[in-house]
Amino acid sequence: MSHGRVPVKRTAKLYIKGEFPRSESGRSYEVFSHDGRLLAWAARASRKDLRDAVKVARAAQPGWAGKTAYNRGQILYRVAELMEGRRAQFEAELADAGAADPRRGVDASIDRWVWYAGWADKIGQALGGTNPVAGPYFNFTIPEPTGVVGIVAPQEQSLLGLVSRLAPAIVSGGYLPSRAVSVAPISASGFMMRSIGRADSESSPTITVVNGCAASMPESMRMVEPELPASSVSEGARSPSRPRP
Repeated sequence: MSHGRVPVKRTAKLYIKGEFPRSESGRSYEVFSHDGRLLAWAARASRKDLRDAVKVARAAQPGWAGKTAYNRGQILYRVAELMEGRRAQFEAELADAGAADPRRGVDASIDRWVWYAGWADKIGQALGGTNPVAGPYFNFTIPEPTGVVGIVAPQEQSLLGLVSRLAPAIVSGGYLPSRAVSVAPISASGFMMRSIGRADSESSPTITVVNGCAASMPESMRMVEPELPASSVSEGARSPSRPRP
């Protein structure tokens, strides 16, 4: 005689300061697969959570920017190594999200980390230089980190889209308070837990992830926009998530 059981549904929490807290509002929303199956509950971040993420960003960014370019490249490469070791889980999550070719998406995400890891100690040479001047002195162009950058993850190609926006921002010393939507919270929180959070204990606070719904995102970003030197918002399809109080 077989005994049925109710599977334990995952709760995709926020990722702030190297930890996985729930939203201070206590709210969450359902995340569904492409065929309508309930995948998990995702913590629904409030504006206070987003402001807290920016506050943590400002405190952590100088430490990350102060690392040598070679060290940052090593950490980014370590992220690729960790993703390679957990690729089966990432592929399963992308399949749930409706990806046409989950294996290819994971391959591209890992390869992108490797590509940017190689750029870590080359950005200065590529974007900087010695400028000709008419005088007895030198004039240099030296790229510097922008600071805190806000990113809204795309709903299409959730994992690759997230990686494609995170990697170029942090490779040169920036800091990311990013916001994940729709099915992306599953890929985003899993990515942080299995990869970034374990790549380097000191650099893990360099990135924060707060989950939210597509409808509330533009207004929330505008509320904290004065505190962000730069932001990247990716428009995607309508969110299939249904918020609950």
